Amino acid sequence: MARDLNLDELAAELADFAPPEAKLGRTPREERIIAGFEEVQRFVDKHGHAPRHGEDNDIFERLYAVRLDRLREQEDCLAILTPLDRQGLLSGRGAPLTEMSEDDLAAELEGFGESDITELRYVRTTAEKRAAEEIANREPCEDFDRFKPLFTAVQADLNSGARITQPIRKDAGFLKTDIREGEFFILGGQTAYVAEVGETFKAPNGEDDARLRVIYSNGTESNLLLRSLQRALYKDDASRRVSEPNAGPLFASANEADDLASGTIYVLRSKSDNPIVAANREVLHKIGVTGGDVTRRIANARLDPTFLMADVEIVATYTLYNINRVKLENLIHRIFAPAQLDIEIKDRFGNPIVPREWFLVPRFAVDDAVARIRDGTITDYVYDPATAQLVQRG
Repeated sequence: MARDLNLDELAAELADFAPPEAKLGRTPREERIIAGFEEVQRFVDKHGHAPRHGEDNDIFERLYAVRLDRLREQEDCLAILTPLDRQGLLSGRGAPLTEMSEDDLAAELEGFGESDITELRYVRTTAEKRAAEEIANREPCEDFDRFKPLFTAVQADLNSGARITQPIRKDAGFLKTDIREGEFFILGGQTAYVAEVGETFKAPNGEDDARLRVIYSNGTESNLLLRSLQRALYKDDASRRVSEPNAGPLFASANEADDLASGTIYVLRSKSDNPIVAANREVLHKIGVTGGDVTRRIANARLDPTFLMADVEIVATYTLYNINRVKLENLIHRIFAPAQLDIEIKDRFGNPIVPREWFLVPRFAVDDAVARIRDGTITDYVYDPATAQLVQRG
């Protein structure tokens, strides 16, 4: 049985259901000013500080900072809002808008349209919502210890000349596809490392896009779209791309006693009876790098679609010392990419597989590539399928 409520308790219980007090005497403009100021107050309640300018801050924080500056500059707004200023926001003057460049001001005011500058809109615009999707916050990188040695090594390479930085210009053909996992860029005065590239998906404009995890040398990270990073690199006139290290002498002519064997480049020929393979058998080679024994690597080739579901024979091997196998394999595959075999193979379960390590290149071209990797000149050459040989760039 419910207990009896006295009149005071009953009034308290019903208070939540009481209609809000009508705000009398406010013009539509005054209501918008108050609503806009309340948005800023909610931001301060949540984050514990007034909104601030700066490219490293969230787009909405920057918009609120501009809004607060505008309110502080206008006497009529101060008269309306001072009685509501429970956080002392209006008394702390920010940097006046006149000290901002025209480009910075335009960026800060994006989403306010061409309406009068004294109008403050409560509802987020489409531009703001799109910015919220495309521009991610930089947050502290919790596992930065994993990445710090990479930044140290890159800086050492830049200091020694092993790496160089190259300016990024839109008209020079810098594409989203040039942003790959493991790449380094200079953005906003920080070195940025693309640590992860997510699954590709279709953007609203129909182009491919992907979500990235980008680590910055100041110990922060962001989770942003590939196209957003591309735009940021375009926008920053000082942005640069950090090159891969010069190949240098990847192989020693004779290994020293304290050298560590890193693996083996292998060149294989397929015994498949596939018509395409059979017609090109003498110039069709699988080129890869392994850290184990090549014979064991190919033991079950006939069950592996990457080996064209057929036995293979070893054509050549090259032993590596003190080498990053993954980077070397990627380098070799980029060199011979123009001659990559385009073929689809069904695995044991009938699933279609497109092998990526088979190339229509003669054996002597592979020998030539390895020789140029040894002497460090490989970056000056590309493979020309028409002549079946390496030719100098340009």
